Amino acid sequence: MEREWLFSLIPLFIGVVFLCFGVHGLRRAEALRRTGVTARGWIVRHDTRRDDEGATFHHPVATWTTRDGRTCEHPSRFGRGRIAGGFGVGATVTVRYDPADPRRFAIQGWDTTTVDLVFTVVGAVLSGGTAVALLIRLLTL
Repeated sequence: MEREWLFSLIPLFIGVVFLCFGVHGLRRAEALRRTGVTARGWIVRHDTRRDDEGATFHHPVATWTTRDGRTCEHPSRFGRGRIAGGFGVGATVTVRYDPADPRRFAIQGWDTTTVDLVFTVVGAVLSGGTAVALLIRLLTL
């Protein structure tokens, strides 16, 4: 058997990594949906970050008070290229947070599972497609 088949492990590895990130995000969102607590919060500022290509991403920073009276202020894990109308500084938002760890939260309407779903689908396609190709290659030798 030639060594060229080893190069097909690259998309398999990338697919598995994408799949893991996507599934982790979807499980996190499901856990928040199931056991999370909602609170009224406010956007106090936006953390602005630039990537290597120069694109700017705005992460809204929400503040809210937990049921046990703690004040929390954390940036969203998702950034967008522009700030939507209802998420400017001072906007009232609904926050769903984990009572055991309020750093795990989602701003309803801003944080969506779309990115996690895309990672899961791309990872599954890459992993499954590469695994099938490798299996066919091994069976036809």
